[in-house]
Amino acid sequence: MYAITVPEPGGPDAMVWAEQPEPELPAGHVLVDVTATAVNRADLLQRQGLYPPPPGASDILGLECSGTIARLGDGVTGWSVGDEVCALLAGGGYAERVAVPAAQLLPVPDGLDLAVAASLPEVACTVWSNVVMDAQLSRGEVFLVHGGAGGIGTHAVQVAKALGARVAVTAGSEAKLARCRELGADITINYRETDFVTVLREATDGHGADVVLDNMGASYLPRNVDVLATDGRLAVIGMQGGRKGELDLGALLAKRARVFAAGLRGRPVTGRHSKAEIVGEVRAKLWPLIADATVQPVVHAELPITEAPGDTNCSTRPRPWER
Repeated sequence: MYAITVPEPGGPDAMVWAEQPEPELPAGHVLVDVTATAVNRADLLQRQGLYPPPPGASDILGLECSGTIARLGDGVTGWSVGDEVCALLAGGGYAERVAVPAAQLLPVPDGLDLAVAASLPEVACTVWSNVVMDAQLSRGEVFLVHGGAGGIGTHAVQVAKALGARVAVTAGSEAKLARCRELGADITINYRETDFVTVLREATDGHGADVVLDNMGASYLPRNVDVLATDGRLAVIGMQGGRKGELDLGALLAKRARVFAAGLRGRPVTGRHSKAEIVGEVRAKLWPLIADATVQPVVHAELPITEAPGDTNCSTRPRPWER
């Protein structure tokens, strides 16, 4: 088979479409003929040598894919050869074929194009596990997501609106904020021009945010705690603004607030807090919202995977999708 490899870390031209060994098919896995995959920030970091795959995972890029089941491993039930699926991966999506734990498979939502479905598993599982399963966002609460126009943000806005929350976003341009409003955002904040804490508190009569979904990390930590409402929850899913910050425990105690950080790629396949647990919740509770178009995939661009090394942002195969 052919796949995107990265012989040496670097820019987009470090990616090479080359022949690779066929993936092994362990018990409990399925072999998927890949139709499309999608670009995540983790792929860009891995390409640069900054985010190695977890032990035992494929070193081929790609954290999600869609395609058709070609073969079942021993012990797999509930799936058949020929089923159209999308899948959450620890790696290996930028390839013609990938072996996937059956517990990380999802059916393609009703009415959705197979290739577009490749843009869903990673963002859906990230948002649902953090915002719903861990932070327990509820109807009537205020939800703030940073980077509202990005892949995580555009999905999170729609999910939070579907749950009945009041949604606030930060973004760096009026065009991006306008897109967030189209998706349902109630409060839009240009972080380049205003302080999001001040604006959100004014917009909520001093209440603040019940749940914050943050991809910045250290640089936003003090202000994220400041913007939290009483009993608020801060979910940190990225470190674009650094790894280490100062946390005011007194402020947390006064608000009875909670700060947690949760990755997805390194979770176990099965068991407590596993990928299987998250995928099961997503299939049961989020997939119906996608099937009835309450939550819709946001796909920015399509690119053949053989052209991926010449593009700064995109990679997939053979109809790749960038969020």
